[in-house]
Amino acid sequence: SQRGADRAAVMLTLLTTALLNDVDPQAWLADVLARIADLPASRLHELLPWEWKRLRAVEKNL
Repeated sequence: SQRGADRAAVMLTLLTTALLNDVDPQAWLADVLARIADLPASRLHELLPWEWKRLRAVEKNL
């Protein structure tokens, strides 16, 4: 169906964006889904793949 195709396109875009930013798509998506409900709208940018990667690197160096 068209709706199914649209949803698949969105998911593939998200996963490809993660790959293009050298982020493991499965780890990124699992973390995003676990955290998004409790994150304030002002911090949603932290879930973007490039920000998520940067924040994980900072956490590792602490």
